[in-house]
Amino acid sequence: MKIQSINFCKFSSIKIGGCLDVFLLEDCNQNYKDFYMIGSCNNILMGTKPPHLLKLSKKYDYIKIENNTLKIGGATPSGKIASFCKKHNIANFEFLSHLPGTLGGLVYMNAGLREYEIFNHLLFITTCGGVFEKREIAHGYRFTNIKTPILEATFTLEYGYDKERLLMFKAMRHNQPSTPSAGSCFKNPKGDYAGRLIEAVGLKGYRVGDTEFSKEHANFLTNVQNATFDDAIHLIKEAQKRVYEKFGIWLECEIAVLDTRYMGKDSPLLNPYEK
Repeated sequence: MKIQSINFCKFSSIKIGGCLDVFLLEDCNQNYKDFYMIGSCNNILMGTKPPHLLKLSKKYDYIKIENNTLKIGGATPSGKIASFCKKHNIANFEFLSHLPGTLGGLVYMNAGLREYEIFNHLLFITTCGGVFEKREIAHGYRFTNIKTPILEATFTLEYGYDKERLLMFKAMRHNQPSTPSAGSCFKNPKGDYAGRLIEAVGLKGYRVGDTEFSKEHANFLTNVQNATFDDAIHLIKEAQKRVYEKFGIWLECEIAVLDTRYMGKDSPLLNPYEK
């Protein structure tokens, strides 16, 4: 298996992490079950005790129109998908212009902007565990039950690129900070917004070291200059604690914390009142 050395303080969007060896998946004959799959690391907080890491090779970076469907490789960046759809007048992917990531990660977390989600027009996925139709995959708000590397996804093909929709998505993202971050830190609780709750407990603009809940959008954990993993974890825990004490709501991480101490069913970031 090929290895790529990645400096996560440069590669990840929040600019936190050290230099780590990441294995490259070329095909499913390789051992992948003991690894955590990463993409372009736009929603990842890399810890100091990370799991074994794996990412798709460039072999899976492609887009093609086939049998009146749109087929996209799992390693394809969202910006490349958005540009392809604009060039070929393809509808329903305008939101990807303002949503960073690679196709595999976007599908894995059912990424989107409000009601516009990647699963809306999904037909099936090709994985190391086989081919699965959309109806076979449990999915919901920022959730799927996919347990195997996503090599390719196939979508319905509709024409009519919508420039007005593109402007709408741009407006939806206007208040997001330009400071390095990992996107939304917490999932929005049902009927509420994580950003509102964080602000309500006095944490908007709250800073520990060089890590801060953004002054522009409280649900964005940002790297002001030289943020550390420990400071980021401290802020995450503090937000969960304060919001639960005031509102009885446990904020669930949308950001993926890749540190063996904070992963799995015994993670200290999970709601202790439900364990």
